[in-house]
Amino acid sequence: MPTLTIDGTEIEVAPGTTLLQACEQLGIEIPRFCYHERLNIAGNCRMCLVEVEKAPKPMPSCAAVAGDNMVVHTDSESVRRARRAILEFLLINHPLDCPICDQGGECDLQDQTVAYGPDRSRFNEEKRAVADKYLGPLIDTSMTRCIQCTRCVRFMHEVAGVPELGAAWRGEETEITPYIEKGLTSELSGNIIDLCPVGALTNKPYAFQARPWELAKTPSIDVHDAVGSNVRVDSRGDRVLRILPREHEDVNEEWLSDKSRFACDGLARQRIDTPYIRGNDGRLHPARWDDALRAVADAMTDVPAAEMGAIVGDLVDCEAMTALLDLWRGLGSPHIDCRQDGAYLDASARAGYVFNSTIAGIEDADALLIVGSNPRLEAPVLNARIRKRWRTGRLSVGVIGQAAPLTYDYTHVGEGTRAISDVAKGDNAFAKVLKNAERPMVIVGMGALDRGDGDSVTGHLHRLVENCGIVRDDWNGFNVLHTAAARVGGLDLGLVPEDKGLSAPAMQAAAGKGTLKLLYLLGADEVDTTALGDAFVVYQGHHGDAGAARADVVLPGAAYTEKDATYVNTEGRPQRTQRAVCPPGEARPDWAILRALSARVGHTLPYDTLEDVRHRMTRINPVLGRVDEVVPADWSAVTKLRGKTPRKAPFESPVRVFYQTDAISRVSPTMAACVREHGLGDDDRKAGSDG
Repeated sequence: MPTLTIDGTEIEVAPGTTLLQACEQLGIEIPRFCYHERLNIAGNCRMCLVEVEKAPKPMPSCAAVAGDNMVVHTDSESVRRARRAILEFLLINHPLDCPICDQGGECDLQDQTVAYGPDRSRFNEEKRAVADKYLGPLIDTSMTRCIQCTRCVRFMHEVAGVPELGAAWRGEETEITPYIEKGLTSELSGNIIDLCPVGALTNKPYAFQARPWELAKTPSIDVHDAVGSNVRVDSRGDRVLRILPREHEDVNEEWLSDKSRFACDGLARQRIDTPYIRGNDGRLHPARWDDALRAVADAMTDVPAAEMGAIVGDLVDCEAMTALLDLWRGLGSPHIDCRQDGAYLDASARAGYVFNSTIAGIEDADALLIVGSNPRLEAPVLNARIRKRWRTGRLSVGVIGQAAPLTYDYTHVGEGTRAISDVAKGDNAFAKVLKNAERPMVIVGMGALDRGDGDSVTGHLHRLVENCGIVRDDWNGFNVLHTAAARVGGLDLGLVPEDKGLSAPAMQAAAGKGTLKLLYLLGADEVDTTALGDAFVVYQGHHGDAGAARADVVLPGAAYTEKDATYVNTEGRPQRTQRAVCPPGEARPDWAILRALSARVGHTLPYDTLEDVRHRMTRINPVLGRVDEVVPADWSAVTKLRGKTPRKAPFESPVRVFYQTDAISRVSPTMAACVREHGLGDDDRKAGSDG
């Protein structure tokens, strides 16, 4: 263990620690532009120079490894002089347009110039001008501001796995360029905005809308996929202006997918801000809350419990699902389901439907088999974690399903259930890889479980798990990758049909046949609304999507940025959002609407406050009260399935168009621009993506 002295303080560090890291361990701030903790070291900005005794000149602390008996000075006169010189050089060509730069107030160059730079420049020559580059509808460029730190280049190569940026030319003529002027195709491209230490790369949809000090900053959770990325909601007044990532090492590190970051403009569009009732003319008309609730209560009173069903959508919070469950059980209806896509998921054993290894556990795996999933489209941040592990050279990846342009090399094991069977029997070479691995892992996507034969596919997967040693005493490598933020929470609460109850697809079919007279859609838009026949449909949600268009009564709910709510991510980690803005118009939190409705139908729910709902929620499942914890699930409780012959069709990812997967992203102008940019559409049948 090297021992060195920094600014008079002796410290012992691990072998391989850089001087910059050693300084940070002592709480000493070292300015930097090119260095980033999650990227390879470049050492090209020279801002982090420190003085090392007996060295002929200052050394870049980001690239210098700490050695035994080193004596380091971080604030000597030579270091201060070097920092001033570096900043003076950087500002030679940098335009002085801070008043109109979107990075103003959040700019590293601005802050470090004030702290370490000179108070004037000695250069009077004309500044260099660089042509702006087109990077698509998400990222705005002002390349004259660029200081060639190469953070964006390294991120696209190392983390995103889509090497579309690089440095061209040499010396003073160096430019960061996409080579071919077209939109970046990575689903993580927006992260280079956060990485850019100057205003060269900025948020194009957010351009010129606000200054950082004008915004209210609210910590929250993303709901556009099931990863549960930690985010910060920046708002002004009643508008959400941008979404930024928050650091959470075990979930999203500090990255965020483009949909999670940029779809926020959809929060203000096509909103349901007042109740609606369908009139005799067949059109929806605005109504008062009393009238809307009375219409729903009358319909529910006229229909026997056995002829009522409820389907829960993908963006619904646990509090709302708790209220719906209690109401439906109180009415005596067995027909309730949170799996609107019809996926086979057994709610009786938690280990059978969560990501047991945890997202961070991907970094411990040495063999991975992906079944019926395209993580690049379904969970880009999780996919980046797979790539991170793969880049170490200690992860072998196999894929069963349609071949797709993932961001790492993999063995295409097969396309359907037969490939699972072959691996389970040992008839495939990848079976040996799994058996010989110390920590093998299987990731099962909804593409394998939502096509009607999910129970048969699951039976084959159970055999593979047993025969390949995926689950061991100290390791559970069986993982389900969900695509819906509400799914794990719904399963934890037990929002599945009781005995003789109908699943979501069965409810839709029964409504079409006329045997189900009333259907309650709680934020459920991914259902076939044309197949509901003459059933009385109640839609409760926040956007005028497919469910609202078919409904007989529409009840306006609150979006995830407008309520305090609990969501459980794919690994079973409960996390909570905080209200950043108020719901528009007459919209209310979903649990409160259901509480008011319960009083109208004569089954008043026994809670009046959010805390009361949460107490009830944790009584149903105590795990939901353990916020930000992953409680290990018992694999022995999983019912091992056998038998049925599944379909021969290949597995396909349920996500065809990454940018439009839910009610919010479908109405986002920015996401629509991305779809046009990459030539995608609703009828695009590719499971992979060019962007």
